[in-house]
Amino acid sequence: MLLDRIEKPNDIKRIPKEDLPRLASEIREFLIEKVSMTGGHLGSNLGVVELTIALHRQLSLPTDKIVFDVGHQAYIHKLLTGRREGFETLRQYGGMSGFPKRGESECDVFDTGHSSTSVSVGLGLVKARDLKNEKHTVVAVIGDGALTGGLAYEGLNNAAKLKTNYIIILNDNAMSISENVGGMSKYLQGIRTAVGYQNFKSNLEIFLKKSMPSKGEKVVDSLKRVKSSMKQLLVPGMLFEDMGITYLGPVDGHDIGAMERAIKEAKNIKHTVIIHVCTKKGKGYAPAERHPARFHGTGPFEIETGLPKENSGKASYTDVFSTVMIKLAARNDKVIAITAAMPDGTGLKRFRNIYPDRFVDVGIAEGHAVTFAAGLAVGGLKPVVAVYSSFLQRSYDEILHDVCIGNLPVIFAIDRAGIVGADGETHQGIFDLSYLSSMPNMTIMAPKNKWELSDMMKYAVTMDSPVAVRYPRATAYCGLEEHREEIDYGRSEVIYEGRDIALLAVGSMVETAEQVYALLKEKGYDCTLINARFVKPIDEDLIIRISESHRLIVTMEENVLSGGYGEHVTEFTAVNDLLTEILCVAIPDEFVPHGSPAILREKLGLDPESVAGRIMNRLQLIENARDRRVLSGVEAVVSARELKDMAPDRDTDE
Repeated sequence: MLLDRIEKPNDIKRIPKEDLPRLASEIREFLIEKVSMTGGHLGSNLGVVELTIALHRQLSLPTDKIVFDVGHQAYIHKLLTGRREGFETLRQYGGMSGFPKRGESECDVFDTGHSSTSVSVGLGLVKARDLKNEKHTVVAVIGDGALTGGLAYEGLNNAAKLKTNYIIILNDNAMSISENVGGMSKYLQGIRTAVGYQNFKSNLEIFLKKSMPSKGEKVVDSLKRVKSSMKQLLVPGMLFEDMGITYLGPVDGHDIGAMERAIKEAKNIKHTVIIHVCTKKGKGYAPAERHPARFHGTGPFEIETGLPKENSGKASYTDVFSTVMIKLAARNDKVIAITAAMPDGTGLKRFRNIYPDRFVDVGIAEGHAVTFAAGLAVGGLKPVVAVYSSFLQRSYDEILHDVCIGNLPVIFAIDRAGIVGADGETHQGIFDLSYLSSMPNMTIMAPKNKWELSDMMKYAVTMDSPVAVRYPRATAYCGLEEHREEIDYGRSEVIYEGRDIALLAVGSMVETAEQVYALLKEKGYDCTLINARFVKPIDEDLIIRISESHRLIVTMEENVLSGGYGEHVTEFTAVNDLLTEILCVAIPDEFVPHGSPAILREKLGLDPESVAGRIMNRLQLIENARDRRVLSGVEAVVSARELKDMAPDRDTDE
């Protein structure tokens, strides 16, 4: 196999040019086989095989720098830099990441995971290169979906002023995760289908090469130097050229020769240049070509059919949210749904089909989604922003400034909250409770099971202030069905009443707490199990009550410890001089790597056995401390008696 010849960076240059199409086929077969076993981002990688080959042939790594926007399309880059063996452990705990990681290879120049960042990162690398008087090439690879993000425009605005070489490759497949929307998508579609320009260029090249066999090629090359002027005449609104950025393309992203020529030409331009490359997401694998959104990020699947290997058939929290949204919209014509390029992932696809006029996909633009929702709320509607937890971070200022200051009734449906798993640090939803809790006027709820998610969404629609409902990626928990108290603002739900130990669990951790409760009961401990329900405001009355009858309160959450639910409970008990011990079970002050959620929870000490063990250890420490206090008290009494016995008799005349 040709792929066997690639063991380290730049080995691709030793593959004969005529063998490159076969190499591309081998790479696709390799990716389909490996991702079918591990899961991963397949569609985006199948679409950039030839593009990545061309980049690696025209650049010299690691001296030259490639910044992949988002980074989920870097599998081929990893293959071509000698990491073939790593695909056996792709996205598994301790194995190879599904994104570029500087710790993996010096050919990975930036740790990525979120979109629209590459242009800005590349600019920083260009500035560093020039200040150090170095000569290497910097290339940013950004998709047309990521180009809807505001940060990309900020970067382009700055890049237009450069007087030094910087290459931006625009990978245009008309997709982000789902189909692209908005003005930029329409603009690029206009360029792709500019028949007059494309036909003129193609026919002119053919005519010159046929009529002038000896000189036609040179004439064509000369004409290419002035083709931006032709584009200005034949393709309306050349945005990039008008900004001062040279535009090359469109180029067939599956034609390695054409790609190499474009990159070679771009390297000679002494300012910023964009190469517009047209590719097909999922190319070479029929199921991925037919269903590019489903194969954007996939679990293990059967190669022959493309169907998942494992399908429990059970509803996820996303499925429950999807159904609830349709019911809410049927009952209330003010409900409107908003997503940032993820109608499938957030469960809004059915809502879009039933209520197209009340559904808005803003593209990859989370900040805009939130401020847009603020405007809708001011206009008298009930906007629901459905977003993944890790992506909501990108709109922190808009939530604080545009929603919370005005106390506007915007609902945040936060999917993928807590440990997400295989995508690693950039995708774990472990910070939302901390930063949202710091915002005045914000209410935060987390459901224990599928029925409570439904109840919380219905309750959220009745509120006249900002509210966040966070839920995990997992299959919706169906336990504790009989415990379905009506939602009461700021009130927790006591599931089992006991004494001694109180377990206060948030959202997905209620299921874990139920197992911890059973483990402790087996050991003879008397416990109370509480579904916190509200992270903000916390149930102060309940905390006061249980602190009087329990010697240990255990808070449990899938969020970082700093600023989370546990810290708020601890602060409340300290401020109010409540004499009870607090044990906070949360994620330490660290980023969580990729791996299966079960393994990650075990490593973080969030699994039932680990939590129960920590509780029993803490109780032992409490017992030991009590024994020391008792012993110390006895010693103090004995000492007082000894002092009294040693004291001289007082003179009776005094």
